Amino acid sequence: MTCEEILEAVFPLLEYTELANCMLVCKQWRDAAQDDHLWKSFCSKIWPSICKQQSPPTSTYYLFFRTYYKKQYETLPPPKLTFNDLEFYIDILVDGKILFSDVVPGPDFQKIPPPEIGDVLRSHIEHPKYKLILPVEPRFTIHLCDTVSFSVFVERKDTKKVACLLNKSIFHNVYRTSYRALGFDEYLDFFSPLNLFVNLGVRAWISLLFMDYSNEAANDIFAIEMDFSYAAKSEDEVLWLLDMLDWK
Repeated sequence: MTCEEILEAVFPLLEYTELANCMLVCKQWRDAAQDDHLWKSFCSKIWPSICKQQSPPTSTYYLFFRTYYKKQYETLPPPKLTFNDLEFYIDILVDGKILFSDVVPGPDFQKIPPPEIGDVLRSHIEHPKYKLILPVEPRFTIHLCDTVSFSVFVERKDTKKVACLLNKSIFHNVYRTSYRALGFDEYLDFFSPLNLFVNLGVRAWISLLFMDYSNEAANDIFAIEMDFSYAAKSEDEVLWLLDMLDWK
């Protein structure tokens, strides 16, 4: 039997969690495991009505299962990564000139607000939703008329592979009432198409946090913040999400 024939014989015998793990082996296994007949079978056990039509309500049954089954999980196993395994490459440019450029070890991200910030910023930083916050020393200033772009890559020290979180993106909005300049990139690429908690369309978000005494023209930046919104709300979920990126 060929490898394709073996996969076609074995994959229908697996549970969806086992099939999802098979997707991590290689591209051939991933493509075979995305056979929509397999995912129609899983859908029919949970939502039999959606399988009564000739075509699925979404583009594929795999997409439907991936989108709507994630809430069934209650807890995650411990992540395989730690922040000690990661280094972040962060570049921020203003009108094409380097404003901030550094290689940041994972443990350097913290959630300790500087003592001189106001209540609005402090409440944001201390919110339970997990954030990666990098204090900036020395601080720098951006002006409202500046075009600020940013890139963030992350490297796994164990495999020496790199994944992209944000690439040459532009800060879209400045929220003066919450003292943040906010930007995001296209949706992230995951090697693992199905996982325990992440839905479709996950973005990395980056913010420049500025002091509340900044004026209308210039903002005094004291920290860089990254998060994944509600796709990853804890340290373990963030590490799981990072582990499933398309590392190259």
